[in-house]
Amino acid sequence: MNLSYWEYKSWLTNVDYTVVGSGIVGLNCALQLKRRFPKAKILILEKGMLPQGASTKNAGFACFGSLSELLSDLNSHTEEEVVNLVKKRVDGLCLLRSTIGDSGLDYQALGGYELFPEEGNLFEKCQSKMPEINRWLKPIFEADVFSFKTHDFGFQKVRDRCGFNQFEGQIDTGKMMEALLQKVQTLGIKILNQVDVETYSEDQNSVKIETNAFAFSSANLLIATNGFASALGISNVQPARNQVLVTKPIKDLQIKGTFHLEEGYYYFRNIDQRILLGGGRHLDLKGETTTELNSTPLVQEALETLLKQTIIPGVNFEIEYRWSGILGVHTQKKPILKQLGPRVFCGVRLGGMGVAIGSLVGKDLADMID
Repeated sequence: MNLSYWEYKSWLTNVDYTVVGSGIVGLNCALQLKRRFPKAKILILEKGMLPQGASTKNAGFACFGSLSELLSDLNSHTEEEVVNLVKKRVDGLCLLRSTIGDSGLDYQALGGYELFPEEGNLFEKCQSKMPEINRWLKPIFEADVFSFKTHDFGFQKVRDRCGFNQFEGQIDTGKMMEALLQKVQTLGIKILNQVDVETYSEDQNSVKIETNAFAFSSANLLIATNGFASALGISNVQPARNQVLVTKPIKDLQIKGTFHLEEGYYYFRNIDQRILLGGGRHLDLKGETTTELNSTPLVQEALETLLKQTIIPGVNFEIEYRWSGILGVHTQKKPILKQLGPRVFCGVRLGGMGVAIGSLVGKDLADMID
């Protein structure tokens, strides 16, 4: 693309900070940069028409990990690391809510539920470990987080009793991203969409950035591409595709809240008298380690079967929407906040907790600048 003199002069000259990615992390990074450096020229580059990875494609769970997820994390993390992960997620959710406001997020504190299969011992394991986990988390919440109760939502093929998290909520993902985008643009921060950063190189005074459309220089580069981070040479973060579907409105739907199954590999919630259901990547972990934003029959059929047999048995439904989002994951769930060069920084690997920690990771990324 041959850009005009005016385009280079207005958008691509004397750029102080270039942020790659207009998701939760990138937008919060830009906001914090503007707070710290009010006169700075800040540019955000986004490869998609809308934020491409997971920020506009997530399920809108304001959560920090179900009981079985936290127990699973103990297989690869210490007790202290798990507690710190939860603390970061809680702090991140508080920052998100204070940045946008609960009405702007359509935040609803309906609680979070964990369903357990009839077979296996996961239910008993979680029950036995619950007092210990509650004790670990009590300094953060000043109350017990997890409990067990009998559910009355009409679910089948699961235990009659479920786990309950009184502090979990849900948001409207679209409203969240609209509000963040509006805040950024109101401050004069420019966003260029459908611009894919392909490579970069540093010299003493700047970073030369090559995109699919043009090349330019920026004083600093901040990478916030999460699941796509490996394309820019950032290791220890893998893409993970999560597939999602949403039904058409269901008459007299009584299900309200956020729900987790199979250590969080399945998740669903109510939204506008519909069911949103996602997950299933554990059915083909190798195949779902991809940045391709498409759906597969294996996962989609499993999701529909779960709807028919467990979530809304005996209820006629139609699927109206299907999509995929790309997470950034690793065996270690701590985000990567790292200086890659004198003028290059990254904040990636949100571990499927972008809603919870994205705001905080973005702020911390901006605060790495001296």
